[in-house]
Amino acid sequence: MHVLILGGTTEARRLAELLAAERSPGLRVTNSLAGRVAAPRLPPGEVRVGGFGGADGLAAWLRAHTVDALVDATHPFAGTISLNAARAAATAHVPLLALRRPGWVPVEGDVWHEVGSLEEAAALLPALGRRVFLTTGRMGLAAFAGLDDLWFLVRSVDAPEAPHPARMEVLLDRGPFSLAGERQVLSGHRIDVVVTKDSGGAATAPKLTAAREAGLPVVVVRRPPVPDGVPVAAGPAQAVRWIRELRERAAYQRGG
Repeated sequence: MHVLILGGTTEARRLAELLAAERSPGLRVTNSLAGRVAAPRLPPGEVRVGGFGGADGLAAWLRAHTVDALVDATHPFAGTISLNAARAAATAHVPLLALRRPGWVPVEGDVWHEVGSLEEAAALLPALGRRVFLTTGRMGLAAFAGLDDLWFLVRSVDAPEAPHPARMEVLLDRGPFSLAGERQVLSGHRIDVVVTKDSGGAATAPKLTAAREAGLPVVVVRRPPVPDGVPVAAGPAQAVRWIRELRERAAYQRGG
């Protein structure tokens, strides 16, 4: 059985580790990384880097490499990739599973402003603060480029490219982040508003706790929905069970 994992996330890497630990004969795992991070953390198994050329290119790759199962474990905001995966899987008749960490849920004391896009977040910011902790990554900074009256602390793994806000300091860092560290970031840079995508998971959640403690507003960009009809696993262990069920079903059909 050949499994293709569309990865680049903590969950994708953990899934690859779990599959490698099983040491199951006949199980081949290929991890596909988009190549947007200069020095990615490589998972166990075969690794390919780069795009496929849209849905048609991915469908052709699935056929050419005899893929039996496709797991979309990309970032929750990689909407285009997820749509291409759904179309390619349907075209190539390959079972598809979306691996998505649960989204964040506000708790008592949170001051959240939920929006549907980075552009909506940018439009809301002038009414909320003047010193912004922007944690949406280096992609999409163009949405904030026109806010010349605001100052931005932009945190990303790699340095962002233009267009970006004129008044900006870049903090190059990679999660997981600690609560103590996030408290220091907010206080040390005199942050009065935080912007984040609803990425979910624990690695970057401490900023939400730190913002809640400080009474700061947080602009939360809602994640795009999983394509219609695609089953969802909330964690790597659930994805492993899905793969096992596919293998057992295939073995039963061969035996029958």
